[in-house]
Amino acid sequence: MPEPEIRELRYFRAVAEDLNITRAAERLGIAQPPLSRAMRQLEHRLGVDLFDRSGTRLELTSAGETLLKESGPVLDALDSAVRRTQRAGAVTGGLVVTAKPGVATELLHRIVAELRDELPGVQVVVSGFGEQADMVRNGRADVALVSRPFDDHGLELEELYTEPRVAALPAGHELAEREVLRAEDLAGIPAPRWSRANVAERNYWSARPDDPVDGPIVQDSSQLLEVVAFGQAVALVPQSMSERNIRPDVVYRPVTDVEVYRMYVVWPAGSRSQQLARFVEAAIKHSSGRPEGL
Repeated sequence: MPEPEIRELRYFRAVAEDLNITRAAERLGIAQPPLSRAMRQLEHRLGVDLFDRSGTRLELTSAGETLLKESGPVLDALDSAVRRTQRAGAVTGGLVVTAKPGVATELLHRIVAELRDELPGVQVVVSGFGEQADMVRNGRADVALVSRPFDDHGLELEELYTEPRVAALPAGHELAEREVLRAEDLAGIPAPRWSRANVAERNYWSARPDDPVDGPIVQDSSQLLEVVAFGQAVALVPQSMSERNIRPDVVYRPVTDVEVYRMYVVWPAGSRSQQLARFVEAAIKHSSGRPEGL
């Protein structure tokens, strides 16, 4: 049986995600008839129906759902291989590392400072919430500092440290009068929503994932603290972030029964780059001075 072509798989994913041939064709920049023919040809190659066309709306069959799930890592691996090959051949090629602003970039500054002379080609990319693991998987970065929760398929990882999370409260809030809080104390209080957060991430950043109350959407830690200061939400933040952001309009209180903050260094599964190994070594070194839970 002839194997599917990469082009066909990309076309299939566009149709499977939109479940609309017209919209998928617009996304792909091709006409609708060739896309429809490509889907029929792919079904013929595989010997199965990928789409149920019997109703008023296109639906995936069980075979189509399987191909949608299984083709993602294949295409990600191909894109990653292309990007890494192109970077390896570039004159300015070097290790690309990424982290989001805040706790992770503070650690990244220390790592890069140590490696500046040893690995002069290191490139730092400051990325947004939830982007780091995907950037490593698809080849836009070689290594990342990232906190849980995240999707670790296709990655190797090393836990660097843990620390407690505390509640950031607006000054004058009634809970600020207490020395220690529990998650149940935050019931009914809006929590900030990180832009692009999935269900697992939303649950992690809410003290009450079983009964969340959505607050404003935020893009970064600075915006999060402003939302808190204006009394629009109460947020859970790493303890180290609270220590670096002392301000008169926000107070911090420990919460005894929420999951701790966990920082990891992650890289592509199977990578044996010497530069990467040196970066991981430095990351572990600069994290080892932090007592666990502090």
